[in-house]
Amino acid sequence: MTAHPAPNAKTDQDQNASSPTDAKTAARQKWMSVLARTPRKRLEAKWSDTYSAEKWTHLREPQIGMVMVRGRAGGAGQRFNLGEMTVTRCAVTLSDGTVGHSYVKGRDRVQAQYAALFDAIMLRDGSAETFINDLADEQAARKRKHARKVAATKVDFFTLVRGEDE
Repeated sequence: MTAHPAPNAKTDQDQNASSPTDAKTAARQKWMSVLARTPRKRLEAKWSDTYSAEKWTHLREPQIGMVMVRGRAGGAGQRFNLGEMTVTRCAVTLSDGTVGHSYVKGRDRVQAQYAALFDAIMLRDGSAETFINDLADEQAARKRKHARKVAATKVDFFTLVRGEDE
């Protein structure tokens, strides 16, 4: 017997698809992803250089917790629980009321705080866009470099057929 989803139920594929009307959400996901992967010292230095006069408060102090990481069999198959990962979350409010949020892997409270601050700046006026785009380009270059190193060590296995043993 084959199970069919209910008529109004969203499938995993529907939930993961981004619609063209959701451009703002997609842009925010991109910059938050970049900020989450950026080392604390880099965020700290940029904030000190550019936004040190900015007044802000914690809406939610940085908190450390765990999340369940899920994977897919074969990259696109059925979902399964891979394990838990430590994350730190934070929420800040700028003096004009703009709220920024962040989730970063690990236990670095300061990194989560700066990521939330940059999220708020981007939501307010987008003035950190060049900085975030530069970070994204650097991260993409590191990923390409790593992929080249991995590809250089790739081993292709094959089986020789020796004929019939009779």
